[in-house]
Amino acid sequence: MKLSLEYKIREPKIKLDKNPLLLLLHGYGSNEEDLFSFASELPETYYIISARAPHDLQYGSYAWYAINFDADQNKFSDHEQAKVSRDLIVTFIEELIHNYPIDAKDITLIGFSQGSILSYAVALSNPEKIKKVVALSGYVSEPILAENYKTNNFSNLSIFASHGTVDQVIPLEWAQKTKPFLDSLGIQSVYKEYPVGHGVAPQNFYDFKNWLLEK
Repeated sequence: MKLSLEYKIREPKIKLDKNPLLLLLHGYGSNEEDLFSFASELPETYYIISARAPHDLQYGSYAWYAINFDADQNKFSDHEQAKVSRDLIVTFIEELIHNYPIDAKDITLIGFSQGSILSYAVALSNPEKIKKVVALSGYVSEPILAENYKTNNFSNLSIFASHGTVDQVIPLEWAQKTKPFLDSLGIQSVYKEYPVGHGVAPQNFYDFKNWLLEK
């Protein structure tokens, strides 16, 4: 069956009537194999699905939206492309629920870097669809949130955010704005920092895995 996005899947080891879903969203220039590599370490009751971003950068690299450089070497993101990807992920989740016995009330997004930025956008724009977010090495990009997002009901949403203190790709101070921003919306969140660059430290992995299990 052809869904909106290409993906890899690990079925739950423990089958229930309906199982929760962990949807993995990779970073810019990566692919669905990247985060899927730690699928075996994640809780056994989950469907673990790793999606491939829609924009092909060639040689097995994909992006959720373009990042362009101008003459002064300023990076800027294609917000319109990002919004299209945001809505595409929501469509993809609906397709997964339709095709697999997934519990629509227990959906978690795990995003890294650009995938983390998209995870925030999907959850804050559609909090009724997402229960938990693990946002690794990303930040909240307000221009790609739904226009009226502040009126949403966030009471069932909780977020685990983390960042490397020496991240050379996404500045630490961007990530540090996340917790106050989420607090202002009344969203339950945990924010942690680790002494690494743009990547996921082993301790970071254990911390978010334990957070998932506690929730």
